[in-house]
Amino acid sequence: MILIKVCPYLESCFEILGRRWNGLIIHYLSACPEFTAHFSQMKRDLNDITPRSLSLKLTELAECDLVVKKVTAGTPVIITYHLTEKGQQLAIALQPIQAWAQQNIELDLS
Repeated sequence: MILIKVCPYLESCFEILGRRWNGLIIHYLSACPEFTAHFSQMKRDLNDITPRSLSLKLTELAECDLVVKKVTAGTPVIITYHLTEKGQQLAIALQPIQAWAQQNIELDLS
C-alpha cells in the first residue's frame, strides 16, 4: 500500500478558498482597476452577500494578508479594499481554474 500525503500548503490554500465568498471576492478585486474597490461596489456586484458577511470575509482576507483595507477620512469616510501582492498572485493562480470551469461546467445564464 502506498501512503500519499496531502501537501500542507495546498491544504492551507483550500482552507482559505473553501470558505464561502473568499474566492469570489479575490476574483472580483482582481478584475477591478488597480485591484481596488469600495465596499458598496462589492456589495452591489456580489449577488446575495449580506453587508455583514462581506465585512467578515474582507476582515478574514485581510488577516491572511490577501486584502488591505484603506480608510480615508472625510465626509463621508471612504473605505476601499485592495488586493495585496500576495492576493494578486493568488488571483493569477485561479485563472486556469476559471478557464477549466468555463470549458467544463454548464451554467444556465438565462
